[in-house]
Amino acid sequence: MVTPDPGVYISPAQTYQEVRDLAKAVGRIEAKLDGLLDETKDIRGDIADHELRLRTLERARWPLPTIGVLAGVAGAATGALALFVR
Repeated sequence: MVTPDPGVYISPAQTYQEVRDLAKAVGRIEAKLDGLLDETKDIRGDIADHELRLRTLERARWPLPTIGVLAGVAGAATGALALFVR
């Protein structure tokens, strides 16, 4: 005849302590997640700021090629004028 396994007995006090420890661990995890979310908000704000600055720089850059072309045309015109005036 096989004797039945008596099993494991966990007292209500032990169960309560485990639940409290688990609640503390979840609270620490929530605090860390809140900190990470705050950091990502800051990072998103920095990225938006950098994007705005880059767009501003790109818009301010367009006259440089135009000025170069105008200077080239003016130089060619001056050279042609000097050639034909002689």
